[in-house]
Amino acid sequence: MSRNLSSSITVLESGALQAGSARKVLRNTYALLGMTIAFSAAVAGTSMAMGWPAPGLILSLIGTLGLFYLTHKLANRASGLAAVFALTGFMGYMLGPILNQVLALPHGAAVVTNALGSTAVAFLALSAIAWTSKRDFSFMGSYLMVGMLVALALGLGAMFFEVPALSLAVSGLVVLLMCGMILFETSRIVQGGETNYILATVSLYSSLYNLFLSLLQLFGVMGSDDQ
Repeated sequence: MSRNLSSSITVLESGALQAGSARKVLRNTYALLGMTIAFSAAVAGTSMAMGWPAPGLILSLIGTLGLFYLTHKLANRASGLAAVFALTGFMGYMLGPILNQVLALPHGAAVVTNALGSTAVAFLALSAIAWTSKRDFSFMGSYLMVGMLVALALGLGAMFFEVPALSLAVSGLVVLLMCGMILFETSRIVQGGETNYILATVSLYSSLYNLFLSLLQLFGVMGSDDQ
């Protein structure tokens, strides 16, 4: 009986330590996420004010993928923080010209406001679900990966063949996938599956970024249809 009691106490202590570690990672992740979003927004605002041109597809891919690789390479070092800000700053720079194009639309300001508000609500709601329910959503990982590959293939098809309806459908699919990614990544942190707050921040930031871009397109199309 004493052995069973000792085992139970050990399990409880282990669970408490894991929960405390998860809270610490989540706290650090949200703090860094908030700072990177603010920095990215500042760079995007500067890009808009200065009228910086869009970097183009090739430079965007090289810059984004290169900085993603660098961030993952340095995730366990202090220099990883600099890599995170370099990545989110570059993505903020890419966002500036897009926002200028959207704001040039008749209802551009409303489109940006609706997309931003919807992104914030989705993030808060999904994070609350993952945290309060304590459910393990890791089973979604393989489905999300397949979904993103499908979305990438359809997106390339829409771009090369210039099919607006397909592009709109891809945006809707990306919205669902990014919501799933937010739920998946937050659940991983809560369950102790993700212990590196730099990698967690990059994952959540990229999900929010793509969610916002897709909502911009969807609200933009709806806004143009209202005219």
